[in-house]
Amino acid sequence: MEGIEHRMLKVNGINMHVAEKGQKGHPVVLFLHGFPELWYTWRRQISALAALGYHAVAPDLRGYGDPGSPAAAESYTCLHVVGDMIALLDALEAHDKVFLVGHDWGAQVGWYLCLFRPDRVRAFVALSVPFSPRRPKMKPVESMRAFFGEEYYMCRFQKPREIEAEIAKYGTGEVLKKILTDRKPGPPRLPIENPFGISPKASPPLPSWISEDDLKYYADKFEHTGFTGGLNYYRALDLNWELTAPWTGARVNVPVKFIVGDQDMVYTTPGVKEYVHSIDGFKKDVPLLEEPVVMEGAGHFLNQERAEEVNTLIHDFIKKF
Repeated sequence: MEGIEHRMLKVNGINMHVAEKGQKGHPVVLFLHGFPELWYTWRRQISALAALGYHAVAPDLRGYGDPGSPAAAESYTCLHVVGDMIALLDALEAHDKVFLVGHDWGAQVGWYLCLFRPDRVRAFVALSVPFSPRRPKMKPVESMRAFFGEEYYMCRFQKPREIEAEIAKYGTGEVLKKILTDRKPGPPRLPIENPFGISPKASPPLPSWISEDDLKYYADKFEHTGFTGGLNYYRALDLNWELTAPWTGARVNVPVKFIVGDQDMVYTTPGVKEYVHSIDGFKKDVPLLEEPVVMEGAGHFLNQERAEEVNTLIHDFIKKF
């Protein structure tokens, strides 16, 4: 992408690729991607926010983009990834509070960052994934199995090397295309047979918001690095539950804007919509939450699918602070 600069930084013991644009010393907007994505998911936001006078920064998170990342799931806890972000901000000399934007797992990392280090965040725009308060009575994976069954995608991701083998069987490009184009409402399930529902006879067409070149960029990177790093975030869910015991009942005390598509698999998972719009739910846990924005007709990857609208919503929110 024109004008976007790339560099590798040593942060918190790992090598991290960072894409950035905009003048150094201007307010930092830190963009955090989800699974299975890369910094590239923010390509349209980086250019837009840089043009508006911000220093836009989008790293490849731990386990993405660099084949030298740790292999063990125990190295992908909330403490590791928040530690990465603090080290990154220090490396960028971002001494003032930054604006934070996260999607999917990037949103979850953002919630942890706001919870652990609110002193480093001026305001947070969360896409797709709302805050999830800790439930002290049951570990997350056990809870998901009880509510959604063993085929629920987060449960299927737990066993090392299993889903990686399925991806290899059907092909990285085809699996990524299926994930990016699927609009089936949640909760997402991956059956034992052909978990991604890929037909050998017909490949789904790409939507207008992603090109063959875009898909190739993702596929080439994941062919090189594999998927284990990204999957390890799911494999550390129960460990995160143990580590966050001291934050049971804690609230997120930074200004937040939440944006989600009405066809997002997360939003359409039973219980999520009710939590998001309940005054005793999301707003109680995040007191400085603005009215959530539900984008009609948008799916999970809304920052790519509806880039201009999302750019406007981000800017309209952060310019207040």
